[in-house]
Parts: sequence; structure tokens; C-alpha cells
Amino acid sequence: MADRLMLLDTASLYFRAFYGLPDSLRRADGTPVNAVRGLLDMIARLTTEFAPTHLVACWDDDWRPQWRVDLIPSYKEHRVAETVPGGSDVEVVPDALEAQIPMIREALALAGIAVVGVPGYEADDVIGSYAAQAAGPVDVVTGDRDLFQLIDDSRGIRVLYTAGGMKNLKVMDDAAMVAKYRVLPEQYADYATLRGDSSDGLPGVAGIGEKTAASLLAEFGSLESLLAAVEDRGSGLSSAVRAKLTAAAGYLEAAPSVVRIVRGLELPSLDEAGARLHPVEGENRARLEQLADEWNLGGSVGRLLKALDSTAQSRS
Repeated sequence: MADRLMLLDTASLYFRAFYGLPDSLRRADGTPVNAVRGLLDMIARLTTEFAPTHLVACWDDDWRPQWRVDLIPSYKEHRVAETVPGGSDVEVVPDALEAQIPMIREALALAGIAVVGVPGYEADDVIGSYAAQAAGPVDVVTGDRDLFQLIDDSRGIRVLYTAGGMKNLKVMDDAAMVAKYRVLPEQYADYATLRGDSSDGLPGVAGIGEKTAASLLAEFGSLESLLAAVEDRGSGLSSAVRAKLTAAAGYLEAAPSVVRIVRGLELPSLDEAGARLHPVEGENRARLEQLADEWNLGGSVGRLLKALDSTAQSRS
């Protein structure tokens, strides 16, 4: 069986799990477990349906890196709960979810699922770097459109987009990108820069929305070529668009480095990270089964164990 890597945008998934299941699901001490349950069920389903041989739960070691904020101060600013003097910004996370994150980490560790983060970088950058280094096909699982820029049919990199829910996963490839956004994946970062993204605090270029951004990239190919056209009076660029781009010159100089996912991080190899999926055995399996009862996880642990058991059968 050929290797297939699956990369999880973990926070995107556990936030979706938290809001998708009622927080009335609680363990005996009253701590909610909906995000834990939901995430384990997501991994079980993804593993069963898409049959990865390797899986990495990519982690936000820094959800709002200072180097991105230095370039665009509004980057994710609306999601800051507080700023710790001498430390990093604290993200707005519901208390009921915050309490579950250590539980998620423990469950993933017992299941033998690799968790990888890098100080000073977001999970997106870990995903981008693993995808860039991968020798075989890659499935990126996320509800974040930023990761569309990684899609590459020639290398077998696609996004399993969760915005419509796990029952309505959208497989995004080159054709799906063109059909939905009228841009190629390699143009998506430039497209997002031009139209902006309120969910990330990126203002975009005033007066340029999705349709205009797509049309400009269809005509000029890239943001770099578009900005060259601003300086070339014979380029055919309308005076109105030229004025909008000129007014946003400072933003357009800084934003691409913020929007583009880092692809060159030094990461542990998949073997070093323990990314190969395998059945859970021995003490870890017993402990997971114990937690299923202690934490009131219902059938989610059993479904995950069954999915991981099947990885050995698929390789036999």
C-alpha cells in the first residue's frame, strides 16, 4: 500500500467539534467532553474513509505569531482575549473548550497520534511544510480557506474542507478551486490578499471584492504582475483599479508574507514524529478504554480504536 499522509488542522477541528456537539456532554466532575468526543470521532471517520498511512495532528504553538503581527497589526486582533506582558497574546477560547485541550492532548498521545507544532508558527505553517516535503499524496483536513493555497493536483495534495460539516466534506482540488473561486490554487494567497479576510483581520484592498480579485488575477496572473501593471501606464489596467491598488500600497507590500503559508520549517521526519498509524495495544489501549468510561466519551474511543485496528489489516 502506497503511503498517504493526512495533516489535521487540529484547532479548526476541535473548535468545530465543540460547537457541533452540546456541552451538556460532561464527565462526572462536570467538565465538558464534547470537543474530545467530536475530535476522536472525526479522526476515526477520516481514517476509515480516506485510509491514510500516516497522520499528523498539526498544532498552533503560536496562533498569532509576532512576526505576522509586525507586518499587519490587525492580524487576528479581534480574537485576542488579553496580552500577557512579555508573553504571547491569549486567544479567545471558551472556558468549556479550554478545559478540554489537555484531555485532547492526552487522548491523542495514548492513541499514538503524532502531534507537531513549532514555536513561533501556526499549524498552517506546519501543514504547509509537511506538505512541501511529502513524497506521496497528502490530504489536508481543515475548515480554513487559507490552506487552499497548498492544493496541487500534480503532487496529489488536496484539501478535505470541513466548513459544511463532516457529513458534507468537500474535496478541494484544482478543478474545485476554479469552479468555486475562479482562481488556481497557486493564485489563492494573492486572491485572499486582494479581497481580504475578516476572520483573520486582513482588510484587503478597499473596493476590490472576490469577483474583481479573481478577474484581475485571471488577466495578470499574479499579484506581482498586477502591481507591475500599476506602474505601467500601457498595461491596460483601469484608472479606478490603479487608484485602489496605489492607495493600498503599504498593505500590499506587507500582506503577502502574512497570507502565504510557510513551507520551509525544519520538522521532525514522519518517522521521528511517530506519524505512521497503527493499532493501539497494551497499556495505552487499556488506558484509553478506561478514559472512555471515566470521561464519558461514549462510543468515540471504541470507534477510534476500531479505525486504527483496520490500519494493520489494510497493510497486510
